[in-house]
Amino acid sequence: MNLRTNLAFFAVLGFMNASAADYRITDFGAVNDTAKLSTAAVQQAIDACSQAGGGRVVVPTGSYKIGTIVLRSNVNLHLEHGATLYGSTDLADYKPVKSDFLSLRTQTETIQLVYADNVDNVVIDGYGTIDGRGKAFKKLSWNDEGITRPHLLRFIQSRDITVKDITLRNSGCWMQHYLACDRVRIDGIKVKNRNNFNNDALDIDGCHDVVVTGMTADSDDDAITLKSTSPRLCENVTIANCVVSSHCNAIKLGTETNGGFRNINISGIAVKPSEDQTSQYFGLPRGISALSLEIVDGGVLENVSVSGITVEGTEAPIFVRLGNRARGYYNGQVISNVGTIRDVHIDNIIVRNAGNTGCSVTGLPGHPVENIRLSNILICHKGGAKKTPVPADEKEKDYPEATMWNTLPAKGFFVRHARNVVFDNVEIRTDEPDERPEFVCEDAM
Repeated sequence: MNLRTNLAFFAVLGFMNASAADYRITDFGAVNDTAKLSTAAVQQAIDACSQAGGGRVVVPTGSYKIGTIVLRSNVNLHLEHGATLYGSTDLADYKPVKSDFLSLRTQTETIQLVYADNVDNVVIDGYGTIDGRGKAFKKLSWNDEGITRPHLLRFIQSRDITVKDITLRNSGCWMQHYLACDRVRIDGIKVKNRNNFNNDALDIDGCHDVVVTGMTADSDDDAITLKSTSPRLCENVTIANCVVSSHCNAIKLGTETNGGFRNINISGIAVKPSEDQTSQYFGLPRGISALSLEIVDGGVLENVSVSGITVEGTEAPIFVRLGNRARGYYNGQVISNVGTIRDVHIDNIIVRNAGNTGCSVTGLPGHPVENIRLSNILICHKGGAKKTPVPADEKEKDYPEATMWNTLPAKGFFVRHARNVVFDNVEIRTDEPDERPEFVCEDAM
């Protein structure tokens, strides 16, 4: 493309942006009053915008109560500074929606505050807030996420999605779930999700070509989470320059791992304790792990790079686990293979005030993790532990968690069932003498 063509392209783009209309939700009947429901008005604005070919649906400064709204293609939902969309606390205001992508699963209908399925070119931006008021929804059963406790934001099988600058607060379960989407951009958002069970900050599930930058997140459950709840891998994902807090896992690939993860690049993350310790539903006050890389449902994890992570706290900072839970993504599915973890580089990690549990890199007998390089790592913790035996139980089918064996036999890294694991410039410091060695390796070479 030459300069003249470039200029022509941007001139057309500028004309398109300039000519796209604004659709203010107050013009469709939305009311700045959280005692009154504005769902219908907001939906009418979205539908009118999409039918006209696209534009901005503007939420003006004020407070508006909504139930489920459904986004359409070519719509920019823009929240002005001082604008807040509040989720209704009445479950009847949430519309169950079906997705073809979920057709094989038991849970084919889900509820959420903001929903989109099979859309293109959607933006949510501005300096306003979406607040799900999720504390109002009680946990009624073990797997009630998206059934009786709504997600705040969910995109399914969509393309060219941008979420930028906004603040997301207080979901009934996961804050934001991007499922089987392509070309997702998340930039500069603020997330606080500490008011209910399963309060993840970000879930990227079987998506391709994703960039997450500049996110600040404080969550009770996992913070930055990649999942693969179908055969579709999470692939070509970059996450950079974020600040996160979690009672559970700050950065996690897993637990759902039917497809797996490929070409993942995570860098420049600061992990710190939450400034709000008034509530805890899951995990530990200091957090369970800073980094968990897991395959337990037959998938593959390969070509993963994690670098430049600074950590304050967490009980067991680094956890790499190949297990065999073998849970299918639909009823009756049989998972007959164990899965693989290979080609992982974890570099330039500083951890202070960690717990005494230790870190681990483990596979299973006959199924080792392979080609794992850990370099330029400093882990500091209190120490003082007594000599600890190697755990006898492989816990092959157990839920993978960095604390699953309690105190590990190494004050640094416990490595079992592994091939070509390289430690380069890894230092473990303890405040008090610790009887455990820095490294314990079993069936590892």
